Amino acid sequence: MTGNEINLTQMLERREKRFFQQQNFLTKYNSPLISFSMNIPGPIKTNDLILNAFLFGKKILLSELKNIHAEINDSLEIHENTGDELLLSIKNINPEILKNLAVKIENDYPVGRLFDIDVIDSKGRKLSRENFRKCLICEKQAQDCARSRTHSIKEMQDAVENLCKITL
Repeated sequence: MTGNEINLTQMLERREKRFFQQQNFLTKYNSPLISFSMNIPGPIKTNDLILNAFLFGKKILLSELKNIHAEINDSLEIHENTGDELLLSIKNINPEILKNLAVKIENDYPVGRLFDIDVIDSKGRKLSRENFRKCLICEKQAQDCARSRTHSIKEMQDAVENLCKITL
C-alpha cells in the first residue's frame, strides 16, 4: 500500500489533539459527539483509496443522521498523514441511539469494517459496542489477532485495499 508512513509518536500526538478537540466540543455544546475515523492497521493511515472510503462513510453517516432528524451543532473535519477524521457535535439525540446507528453503519457495509465511529456522551464517556469486531482477515476477534500479531502488515494492508476498492 502506498502513502506516507507515520510513527507511534505522531499517532499519540494526534490522539491527544483529538481528545482536546472532543473536550472543546463537549464544553462548548454539552451534547453527544460522534468521532469518525478509519481503523487502518500499519504505518500508512491514509492515501487516496482510504480517503475515498472515508468520504463514502461520511456520506452514509450524514445521511443516516438526517434520517433520524439529528441536528449538528458543529463539525470538524481533519485530513492529515495520521488519518482522516470527522468530529460531530449532535444536538438533542440520545447517545445510545447514535451508538446503535454507528454500529449499524459499521456492520451494514463491507468497508464498514474499517470505520471507527465512536460515540461520546455529553459527560465525556465513550459508549462501547456490545460485541467485539472481527479481524479483517479471519473470523477471530480483531483484538486477539492484533495482540498476537497473527497477520503480517502486508496481509492487513491488502485486506484494507480490497475493502476500500468496494466503494469505488
